[in-house]
Amino acid sequence: MSENKSPLGITDVVLRDAHQSLFATRMRIDDMLPIAEKLDQVGFWSLESWGGATFDACIRFLGEDPWERIRRFKEVMPNTPQQMLLRGQNILGYRHYADDVVNKFVERAAINGVDVFRVFDAINDMRNLETAIKSVKKCEK
Repeated sequence: MSENKSPLGITDVVLRDAHQSLFATRMRIDDMLPIAEKLDQVGFWSLESWGGATFDACIRFLGEDPWERIRRFKEVMPNTPQQMLLRGQNILGYRHYADDVVNKFVERAAINGVDVFRVFDAINDMRNLETAIKSVKKCEK
């Protein structure tokens, strides 16, 4: 048995993944805010509320500003770090973006309320993670 007594941190993904998986990321921010306030009281290490398909769905299907979404989550959940799912070099899109675009996106995401970045690449190519991870570290996240 490990002697490490560090507490276990739990991340909840319901505000990003539940409606992404169940009904194509079509849940509006106004429908999520009442439960978000309650989730803030749970004591999660972080709550993944942004990233993945949420950015695209806000613009294309919901007519919402994805940047306003993360700011509102941050406002109603002051006690819980906001986490995003970042697709590495693809950011939140479906193709690779230039390094300067990745850098600026990560910077703006941090300024707008993202505290934790969960960075991945769909094909597990480490080269697609390098720029995003360096950008996250530069933002001290």
